[in-house]
Amino acid sequence: MFRISKLADYGVSLLAALAADREGEPHTARDMAGRVGLPLPTVSKILKALSREGLLMSHRGVRGGYLLARPPEEITVAEIIRALEGPIGMTECAASGPGRCAKESSCGIRANWRIISEALSGALDTISLAEMARSLPGIERRIEESMIPARSLAGSPDREKGARAFPAHERTRTEQNA
Repeated sequence: MFRISKLADYGVSLLAALAADREGEPHTARDMAGRVGLPLPTVSKILKALSREGLLMSHRGVRGGYLLARPPEEITVAEIIRALEGPIGMTECAASGPGRCAKESSCGIRANWRIISEALSGALDTISLAEMARSLPGIERRIEESMIPARSLAGSPDREKGARAFPAHERTRTEQNA
């Protein structure tokens, strides 16, 4: 079973809580721990990592705390996961590139894992933090659309209007067929 780590899950939850707050005031790690029901040391660790990666701004002092570095519409779930976990991939070699596996030169499925990993990453890049912060009726539609193989959308009117359905996946399949 494929799962994101608890740290990445908690990171998305913390940022979603910040995104849902329209006041724009900084929140302390203690405040955020209380809001999402997580231990303070865990929240502090995640907030510091997200700040180091440029997704949060931290302000010191009496009225200090953490704020989103960009509008929630401009932050994707994929960015949050990458900030906390590194590259997104179904296997180590698909996530980190060549040189990580002794069987790399004789592996017949590595290219397919890369296609799958790029599709997963592409799907996560289409979901914004703003969408995670609220329940959207349209999010189910976007998930369903992301399940349609990209090649079936290649000649569709939606595709020509710029609809995204795993562009990296489509590119890789096209390059393989060439």
